[in-house]
Amino acid sequence: MYLATLSGVRLRNYRPRRFFFRGRFPFPKYDTLLYMRIVSWNVNGVRAVVRKENWNDIFKLKPDILFLQEIKAEKEQLPDEAQNVSGYHSFFNSSKTKKGYSGTALYSKREPISVSYELPEDIAAKYNLNTDDYGEPNREGRVITAEFPEFFAVTSYTPNSKEDLSRLELRHDRWDPAFLEHCVTLQNKKPVIFCGDLNVAHKEIDLARPKENEGKKGFTKEEREGVDNMLEEGFVDSLRIQDSSEDRYTWWSPWGGARERNVGWRIDYVFVSDQLEDNVVNAQVHPEVYGSDHCPVSIDIDF
Repeated sequence: MYLATLSGVRLRNYRPRRFFFRGRFPFPKYDTLLYMRIVSWNVNGVRAVVRKENWNDIFKLKPDILFLQEIKAEKEQLPDEAQNVSGYHSFFNSSKTKKGYSGTALYSKREPISVSYELPEDIAAKYNLNTDDYGEPNREGRVITAEFPEFFAVTSYTPNSKEDLSRLELRHDRWDPAFLEHCVTLQNKKPVIFCGDLNVAHKEIDLARPKENEGKKGFTKEEREGVDNMLEEGFVDSLRIQDSSEDRYTWWSPWGGARERNVGWRIDYVFVSDQLEDNVVNAQVHPEVYGSDHCPVSIDIDF
């Protein structure tokens, strides 16, 4: 049972124990565990969520760190309740190429050590991410990286491959390996938690109709390979640590009552470095939260 909330971190009594990790970052012995909740949500437009009066619903989940994708606005365009959330430090990365497009945000009860935007320039240059036929992927507000004492937290709004798969080459050959290299580089310093709308259902279990969607946008072998590579580099899909359910979807088509019938896709994730796998206490999807065609995903993690 949680006993209190101090500076956004929930506390609970627990018998003393020592954590042992497979990797480079052992944590010390604690008499009390500090639980942190990290929430990620593709809002499909912050202004629309506020207009629908769903904005406060996300804070009922009591996130210590909240990442948003597809905010579709610059900071000064956001309603005041989205710009200034009491008790949170806020950071926004809006698209530099198109107004009302893409964009990410971070709200954190703890002030990060540092915050950076987009992928590092050396990685972007290495993978030629400065332009493609649709724009400039590394200037579209798609990534925020925050450093905390114990870990890095990263969010990504991954470019989708388009209905005709005309952006699949960007995904497979450039974006996915560039984003992964960024996370691996960070992981060489301290553990990483990354989350967001990755615009891919990894396994057949992750969408309601896999056979009908085989080879289509969001379920091509190339996109799924990007997640395979994440796993091979030592990142863990937090939901699948504990939950193998077939109906844990995070996105639904707005047509045909798909959400009501739960005919959906799981394309929103929270991944953790495998050093943190045993620290993940709980991982959830939250279909009860409306306001977007996506629902939030979350983890509770102890440090």
